[in-house]
Amino acid sequence: MDSRIARIWILVLLWGCINTHFGSYAAVVEDDVRCVQRLKQLLNDPLRKLASRDFRDHTVGFICDFVSITCWNNRENQIFSLELQDMEITGEVPKDIEYCASLTKLDLGRNEIFEPIPPDIYNWLLFFVTLDLSGHDFSGVIPRDLQHYEYLNVLILSDNKLSGSIPYEFSSLGRLKTFSVANNKLKGSIPSFFDGFDKVDFAGNSGLCGGPLELKCGGLSKKSTGSRMVTAIGIGMGFH
Repeated sequence: MDSRIARIWILVLLWGCINTHFGSYAAVVEDDVRCVQRLKQLLNDPLRKLASRDFRDHTVGFICDFVSITCWNNRENQIFSLELQDMEITGEVPKDIEYCASLTKLDLGRNEIFEPIPPDIYNWLLFFVTLDLSGHDFSGVIPRDLQHYEYLNVLILSDNKLSGSIPYEFSSLGRLKTFSVANNKLKGSIPSFFDGFDKVDFAGNSGLCGGPLELKCGGLSKKSTGSRMVTAIGIGMGFH
């Protein structure tokens, strides 16, 4: 009798563990669906690319068939990549994107979002590898908390109206391979971490100096400085 009771208790415990596991998994999957639904509701979509999404289908992995969405596995509603570039979307980056908890790539490039980049965006999603927020009219400063995206390989913030300086804390982004803040309103010295990057990724910011731009902070570019030194030496030696 005791052994039968023991077996029953073991089965009850196992059933509880299974329910907890699959309940948590179902909640995660449901969250990804909620994320996409809220994006559709909150973003203005003149080309109606988001409007075409049909949430009446509840088959496994149905959101993986939507344009702009890539899932980790097409049999699961867990989003790996969300690419909404060139859709003429307006509005602001909705906080509900935090429900796409497994998202590692977000491309909102070349739309018309005017608000500042949310300063607490790092609290929404933790595992970005690629973040493209280029080609908007984003104003305000670059959030320093982006420094916490330790897996970040690509960060594109070009063609906006960002002001202030490039956060020196970005030197902690050891995996960063692609970075651009071209064509903004940034100023100040480019952190030495970016010395190996291309100057085109910093061009179009009249207040930036140092680093790849070869422009001395508070002075002339290295090229201009060298040219003036040659001229000065020539004058000193009597060559006019």
